[in-house]
Parts: sequence; structure tokens; C-alpha cells
Amino acid sequence: MGVTIESFSGDCHDALKADPGKGGVEKVRQLLQEVLKDGDFIETHLGPDADSPRNIIYEDPELKFCIIAHVYKGISAGNPHDHADSWAIYGQVKGVTRMTAWRKMAAPDGDKPGQVEEVRTFDQNPGDASAWHVGQLHSPARDGETRLIRIEGRNMDGVTRDKYERPAA
Repeated sequence: MGVTIESFSGDCHDALKADPGKGGVEKVRQLLQEVLKDGDFIETHLGPDADSPRNIIYEDPELKFCIIAHVYKGISAGNPHDHADSWAIYGQVKGVTRMTAWRKMAAPDGDKPGQVEEVRTFDQNPGDASAWHVGQLHSPARDGETRLIRIEGRNMDGVTRDKYERPAA
């Protein structure tokens, strides 16, 4: 029998309960990378009929982390951001996401966005999973449809985050 949302979320819960820090997040990233190989799991949550840009498929009642299925259509380039006081793991299912890591050069000041400089950019291909810890600035870019599973340390719906802008070209 393949992976189910119940078994996967239970494994994530156990890893984060044992180590709520970077070690636990890394274990969850590794678990997600394995789940990305399970065709039945992917078909169930991100098959051809899936079309939601944000579908929370699990929210842990105790630890509050969320497992989310994302379907993004078209071209997009996100602004540099972090996940406030949370972490996030991006697991690529379909398409390619160009991920850029950023270094904060100046913090936001009132309505003025913070300033960043690029650290590195890499392609996240199907089967890849990347973890972004609290405060790590990053931005995704897509040239076409992508499908991914993202795990957030807590539900980010409605969470206010600092704004950052890319350097002028």
C-alpha cells in the first residue's frame, strides 16, 4: 500500500514532535522527497483534476503545521519573502520552479520594503524538495504550470509578512 495523507502527516508529526527545530524540519523535507515518488499519493492530491493554487490537505491539530497541494498556472515571479515566524518546505511535483535565496541588506522601514541581494538561484525539478527556515528569504519563479506540495510550519493564511524588493536591474 502506498503513502496516505494520514501516514505521511503522522510521520511528519512524529519528526517535528521529536525535534521542532532544524533537524525536525530536515527530516520532514526528507519524508516529503520520498512522498514525491509515490504516484498514487500525487494522483490523489495533484492529479489532472486538481486546479487550486492553495488546497490545505492536512493541518496538524497539535503542532499546527499544514500540508498544502498547489497548482500554479502560467508564468509568475514571486517577490523575496520569508514565512514570518515559520518555516516552509517546497516539494516539486510537476514543472520547474526557479528558487532564489536572498540576503537581507536592509530591513523594511514602515511602508518602505526591505532591500535584498541575491545569494544563489537553482532549479527545483520534479522530485526535489527544499527547506526554508525561519527568516530565510527566498522567491519562486515559474515559466509555466507547476504543481507542488508545500509544508508550512503553521497556516500562513492571514499572516502579515515583511515586504522586500529585488534590486533594480
